Amino acid sequence: MPVLPPPSLQPGQRVAIVSTARKITAAELAPAIATLQSWGLEVLLGASIAGEHHQFAGDDALRRRDFQQQLDDPSVRAILCARGGYGTARIVDDLDFTGFAQQPKWVAGFSDITVLNSHLLALGHASIHGVMPVLFHQAGGEAALESLRGALFGETPLPLEAPTHPLNRPGTATGELVGGNLSLLHTITGTASQASFAGRILFLEDLDEYLYHIDRMLLHLHRSGQLAGLAGLVVGHFSQMRDNAIPFGSAAEEIINSYAQRYDFPVGYGFPVGHEADNRALVVGQQARLEVTPAGARLVLE
Repeated sequence: MPVLPPPSLQPGQRVAIVSTARKITAAELAPAIATLQSWGLEVLLGASIAGEHHQFAGDDALRRRDFQQQLDDPSVRAILCARGGYGTARIVDDLDFTGFAQQPKWVAGFSDITVLNSHLLALGHASIHGVMPVLFHQAGGEAALESLRGALFGETPLPLEAPTHPLNRPGTATGELVGGNLSLLHTITGTASQASFAGRILFLEDLDEYLYHIDRMLLHLHRSGQLAGLAGLVVGHFSQMRDNAIPFGSAAEEIINSYAQRYDFPVGYGFPVGHEADNRALVVGQQARLEVTPAGARLVLE
């Protein structure tokens, strides 16, 4: 069965901002709130905004209650996760999506929010992997923010373009989009939040990881059979990678290639997705076409 998106937003509707992971203040969100209001939306701040429990936006119970409240509130037509960090996987098993299934709504975020993107896809629902409110106004992020607005309001997205790359594997693939942050995809393997990669186009990104961690996580995806049925692979930002005193010996893209070359699906590197300012919105579960040629790579969102 195809994964259907929730209804597009309309001006005048209400959206909620919550934090399922790291703590954040309302003051930090003021510029994003103003932007959402300029889009014609009413903004509700959840109880997790200004919540605090060590590094988290309130303890697990508070963050779960807040997200559940927004899931169940019929007046809230989209839930925007304020920021990433760590903590979403700690609450996801206690969320009840029964009411949400009767009246789906957009859930948007990336990084740690990959847990929700994947969990929703496993339940048959689309969501948005895109820039979060705390990052709305990064220099160079204008196109990313506009792509999020377009996704929320149901506008036809522009194709994502990537320049030629020496590790690209030419070919064409079609399938639903799945993916997000590599570390979180690794973390949720074998849980109820794991969505199948089979027949889908996987996109990957990550931040601030040791290179040997990248290898270890990809090795696990390979050994667990998750890479075997891919239709295609989209490689986004692998930012601020770290290394040991004794170098690992390969860059992140080279590590990815060492696993991708064991299969025959097309691969495109250098897409504007991940922890850089130009982080274009992707609808997880949306049908897409990956085209990789000697001139570069292109992801057409259908």
